[in-house]
Amino acid sequence: MQIDALPAARPPDPREDPLRAQAVELEAFLFAELLRVSGTGSPSPAGGGATQFDSFLRQAQAESVASSGQTGLAEAIWRSLSKGE
Repeated sequence: MQIDALPAARPPDPREDPLRAQAVELEAFLFAELLRVSGTGSPSPAGGGATQFDSFLRQAQAESVASSGQTGLAEAIWRSLSKGE
C-alpha cells in the first residue's frame, strides 16, 4: 500500500505583491550574508580556497531558499511590513 504525500504548499507569487517581493529579496540578502560570514556555503567548484565566483553561488543558494518560502522569514517580514500600511 502506497501513501501519497501531500503536495507541498506553494508560496505566494511575489510578483502579485511588490511588498512581498521586497520581503523575499531581504530574506535572500540576509541568508547570503549569513553564508558569507559563517563560511558554510557550498564549497567552491574550483576546490580549495575562495574564488571570485563564490559570491554568485551564495547568492543563488540564498535566492533559492528565500523563494521556496520554507523558512517563513520572508512571510514574517511581509506580515510585519503590511501591518504598517
